[in-house]
Amino acid sequence: MEEMIPRKKEIEEVKLMPPLVWAYIGDCVYELYIRMQLVNHTKLKPHKLHLESIKYVKAKAQAEILASIYDDLTEEEQDIVRRGRNAENHHLPKNAEATDYMYSTAFEALIGYLYLSKQDSRLQEILEKCYTAI
Repeated sequence: MEEMIPRKKEIEEVKLMPPLVWAYIGDCVYELYIRMQLVNHTKLKPHKLHLESIKYVKAKAQAEILASIYDDLTEEEQDIVRRGRNAENHHLPKNAEATDYMYSTAFEALIGYLYLSKQDSRLQEILEKCYTAI
């Protein structure tokens, strides 16, 4: 992944960030990845692009993706997922089950952590698995 936006935190700082900060960034990174995949591989118009992207970025889909890749994660990545899942989040969307939302937050935390810690090749590998999992 080409770095257009500088990531200035050292790994030690990233490890100390709250899991919801990882999820905050992970949400953006994952959604951008999905949107670019759709733009690169389809000829859909903007409204259809949006509808198609929802299939990948909604909480239930992210929870299912995480379940499908979990066994392939390293011990450290599984720990990141655990921390993301257990993060106390006071916001629950009305259109998602609480369990799905917890696991989608865990998934986004993993994506954000890998991005912020500049583990780009591993991030790319996981994102590719996610796209084919749906």
